[in-house]
This record gives sequence, C-alpha cells and structure tokens, in this order.
Amino acid sequence: MEMTITFPGGKRVNAAFDGMTVATDQPKEAGGEASAPTPFDYFLAAIGTCAGIYVLSFCQQRQIPTEKISLLQRIEFATDPDGKRRLARVAIEIVVPPEFPAKYHNALVKSAELCAVKKAIANPPDFEIVTRVE
Repeated sequence: MEMTITFPGGKRVNAAFDGMTVATDQPKEAGGEASAPTPFDYFLAAIGTCAGIYVLSFCQQRQIPTEKISLLQRIEFATDPDGKRRLARVAIEIVVPPEFPAKYHNALVKSAELCAVKKAIANPPDFEIVTRVE
C-alpha cells in the first residue's frame, strides 16, 4: 500500500490512497484552522473504530441488534521523568443494553481485542524515513 502525503496550505496535511483523501489540520492554538482532526486524533480514533468493527461483526454474525451498542474509549496520558507527555493507557468500554445476551460479554471483549491497530501498537513496525531528490 502506498499513500501520498501532501501539504494543501496552512497547517493542513493530507494523505491520499485508494481514491480517498484523509484531511488533517492542527488546532487554532497550534497555528492551524481546526478544519479537520489532527493526525494523532485519527490515530486514537483508529483504535476505537478498529475495535468497533470487530464488535459489529461479532454481533452481525449472531444477528444481535447493534443499535444500542457503543464503545466508550478513554485516553490517559502520563508525563515521563524527562517531562515528555506520552500516551499511557487506552481503555475501551463496550456498552451493551440489558437485553444483550450475558453469555456473549466475554466473547465480545475477546472480539474487540482482535483489533489490528491494537496489535500493530503491541508489536510495532520498524520505521524507515529517507529523502529522495526528483
């Protein structure tokens, strides 16, 4: 997979791939226009939506209605001894209605834990960044 990253103006940075464009921006206090989520916001949203697709698929396979199901993701940050802020914890709570079959509670959690984004964070890739002159 390839993505082309472009700079359409201001603090905006876009990623184009597969005929789609993901637009990002920075908050006004960081010099942006707040016209789109920040790249880090997309990263955090990817965790929750990835878990969500596994929850959705689990329920759809069992014909369990999903209208009253949601995921609540809480993000916690910590400050390292050197003063740098870091992502410390991501907690996801799957909220189900009372009529959701109790026998599936643990299986629903296991399903969400299959999230490919979570797995990529747990087993991080190698990064290579180079410059190319054209």
